[in-house]
Amino acid sequence: MDILRYQEKATRTLNLSLTEKQVMTNMCMGLAGESGELIDHVKKHVFHKHDLDREYVKAELGDIMWYVACLADTLEISLDDVCISNIKKLESRYPEGFDVEKSINR
Repeated sequence: MDILRYQEKATRTLNLSLTEKQVMTNMCMGLAGESGELIDHVKKHVFHKHDLDREYVKAELGDIMWYVACLADTLEISLDDVCISNIKKLESRYPEGFDVEKSINR
């Protein structure tokens, strides 16, 4: 599935009774919550020696993507534009790929 199709399908499940400010707040809070769930799972894997459940990680990443897609859509930003801008930024920072020295001294 391409990113624009995902954005279109994801936003069909957005609560349209909310104001723009409510949607923005809900999406940001949801992003924080879902990111926290993912972080907790990884923390338990790294520090508590729990198994890493890749299906759980995939589900949490999907939830995070939903919030990102809905926030972007609410602000009339295409995920395609978000991805293109991000890649341009990364390529300008690390034209030859990631480099620790460039990361420290950028």
